[in-house]
Amino acid sequence: MSNLHSTVALKFPALCKAAWVCCACLLTANAVASGDAQPAPPSAQGNVEWPLPPAHPVRPQTDEEKRLGQEVGRTLPTPELLQPTLDPTLEPYSPTPGLKIDRHFTAGSSDVLPALVEAWATAFQRHFPGFSLELARPLAGSLGARELIAGRLDLVFVSRELKPMDISDFRASYGHDPFSVPVSGGSYRHFGFLDTLAFMVHRDNPIERLSLEQLDAILSTTRHRGGSAIRTWGDLGLTGEWADRPINVYGIRPWNGIEEFVRQRVLSVDGGRGEWREDMHFDSTFFPIARRVAADPSGLGYTGMSVVDSAVKVIQVGTEDGSAYVAPTYEAVASAEYPLSRLIYLNTNWPPGQPLDPALREFLRFILSSDGQAVVARHAIFLPLRAAQVASSLALLQD
Repeated sequence: MSNLHSTVALKFPALCKAAWVCCACLLTANAVASGDAQPAPPSAQGNVEWPLPPAHPVRPQTDEEKRLGQEVGRTLPTPELLQPTLDPTLEPYSPTPGLKIDRHFTAGSSDVLPALVEAWATAFQRHFPGFSLELARPLAGSLGARELIAGRLDLVFVSRELKPMDISDFRASYGHDPFSVPVSGGSYRHFGFLDTLAFMVHRDNPIERLSLEQLDAILSTTRHRGGSAIRTWGDLGLTGEWADRPINVYGIRPWNGIEEFVRQRVLSVDGGRGEWREDMHFDSTFFPIARRVAADPSGLGYTGMSVVDSAVKVIQVGTEDGSAYVAPTYEAVASAEYPLSRLIYLNTNWPPGQPLDPALREFLRFILSSDGQAVVARHAIFLPLRAAQVASSLALLQD
């Protein structure tokens, strides 16, 4: 199916009221000064439509690229022109008084993370020269998780959530779940580097936003967020020719990292694992999703921002508490306001009731400080955590 070379419509809220009042005053003054008979009209409520060019087409890795990535790490993309600022409320790192570290760790890593992990380790060694960290080869998050289960690694950095099978196998081996803590944000739209997840509809579709509850009711059979099943666009309030149109959903066949992310963030609540509706249109990869939605007026799909390569409308998604709807603009993703921003995790074996290895705890304290997140910013591919995200991660370190 060929790409539709047009524009991607990104919808986001208009200026806030205070900003509009200021602008209105200036416009009125200019109108009077220029002799215009009428002041400018009031602001029109709704969203601003901002047409963007589709993403450049991307392709899967070749076997040779995969082999090289597992040996030395995947080739880093060109950094975004926009780069985030550090959250000014992050605390600077302060070494634990009296702590001495003489400890070597063997770690696994996804093939997109070795440069970042090694930069963290090098920066931490300036405080504790006795600390060392070796990244085992081959570099692959899936393999690293299996090696952690086998007890051959101390920890593993993974650019996604762990597979359910990895968690269940770990639990079967050790009697508890692996300890997983977010240590960085994903990227905005770098292909292969944990790009932001976006939901999209056909450009002719009037829908501009959906809540997490509505998405769950559309996508799942379990509906852990409550409410009745949503199967037509009329169920969402559309009328006329849209009322009886079915919602054709396009997604990625399980198991897949993006599929698992959507399942966990949208379909699963309070330990209840969500299950996909039976008539989903599944593809084995995320490459065709935007093209399928662009070709189907009744379509709804999700994919990574790096592969929105066809003319679609990217919609706003409701926050967890339902207080706002947010589009995946760069600012919204970098500030973690967008509810489907992604995360990088450090995973290890921390038995309940036992203290976490002091050297690993200190290393995590460093990563979760302004100093550690500054390493992420200098790396310039992934997005540093914000203060609220850091606070959640630090809370996980409490015995």
